[in-house]
Amino acid sequence: QVQLMESGGGLVQPGGSLTLSCTASGNYFAINAMGWYRQAPGKHREVVSAITSGGRSNTADSVKGRFTVSRNNSKNTAYVQMNNVKPQETAVYYCSADHKYELDPLKYDFWGQGTQITVSS
Repeated sequence: QVQLMESGGGLVQPGGSLTLSCTASGNYFAINAMGWYRQAPGKHREVVSAITSGGRSNTADSVKGRFTVSRNNSKNTAYVQMNNVKPQETAVYYCSADHKYELDPLKYDFWGQGTQITVSS
């Protein structure tokens, strides 16, 4: 019913910046909240950030002040601007979305394919 397409991952140097995009298609009118979680090999899934269609948002303490989430509802797209990235943030980043209003991407019903971000010099 809903498909999520992620883009923007890749290799970035420590201290660098990049932006992830997530675009919803299909029955995207059912979507309220969108966000990201990340998972490194052998690690638990970790919330990064989330935002509702009305602009209410939150970010994890570990990324607060460096990552900024935003949304363009007319394009059915959410973005996370990632600044001053750290090597330990190397992981697969997954977009997720749901009709829920909660700001917790781990609880959402729809997942993207994931995009690899490698932070290395």
